Amino acid sequence: MVKARRLRKVYGGQAVVDDIDLDVRRGHCFGLLGPNGAGKTTTLRMLLGLTPPDGGELEVLGYDIPRQARRMHARMGLVPQSDNLDPDFSVAHNLLTYARYFGISKIELEQRLPQLLAFAALEHKAEAGIGTLSGGMKRRLTLARALVNDPELVVLDEPTTGLDPQARQLIWRRLRELLAQGKSLILTTHYMDEAERLCDRLAIMDNGRVLVEESPAELIRRHIEPQVVEIYGPGVEQWGVDHGRRLAQRLEQVGETLFCYATDEQPVLTSLRRYAQLQFIHRRANLEDVFLKLTGKELRDA
Repeated sequence: MVKARRLRKVYGGQAVVDDIDLDVRRGHCFGLLGPNGAGKTTTLRMLLGLTPPDGGELEVLGYDIPRQARRMHARMGLVPQSDNLDPDFSVAHNLLTYARYFGISKIELEQRLPQLLAFAALEHKAEAGIGTLSGGMKRRLTLARALVNDPELVVLDEPTTGLDPQARQLIWRRLRELLAQGKSLILTTHYMDEAERLCDRLAIMDNGRVLVEESPAELIRRHIEPQVVEIYGPGVEQWGVDHGRRLAQRLEQVGETLFCYATDEQPVLTSLRRYAQLQFIHRRANLEDVFLKLTGKELRDA
């Protein structure tokens, strides 16, 4: 569905996307992850044909991009990071108007409208104004709008940012339904649990480069110790000096929390039970641990 080779973009003499390769397979959800300033947005804009590459080759849905971007757009759906629904139109009218950009007739879309509204769980809001919708409803409508042309590939830029847990769960279910229909998804997100649940394969970017590209399970298996103990409370730093360095394979201090990474967590837990003032959580390693190990724990504002 997407094939990029040595894709490159330079701004002000600085490569913000630095000779990356990407492959998105049909029927898969592909995640593009990275901290702020990693190059994700520029990469996404190139995939969408909005920003011309300065080097490399890019093919999306079999089309040479950006030269054939217009033809590609007819077979693609986009859920942008910020909702850009028309506030002057109702829910149904937003879908009807957007469909006209693809040459879909009013009669044809009116036949599909009940299905799109049901997909977004907005059957009862068809005639409602956009200003009356909650954030979750707007997000679901934006997702339904991306499907008006029955696309083969759907690009979702942080689709659940700012939503409550119930709304996130519903959108996750809807995205799995799209995958079950054979559609392909490209997902950017800052929620590592979202990427771990939905993505068949993902790339983690930083400083314009792809650091790794594998399935979430393989990334966790290959790049991080399997057990994690998070510790906080009075004296946690001293415990780390006296015991943590000896008992854990790796220690990371983030704010007031000490992260102990280990293959065998039992020696760490046995020691901690002797320190009543310390609180701890034991869990299996996850994608967020891998992400922070590869990209660092410092705050990124750019």
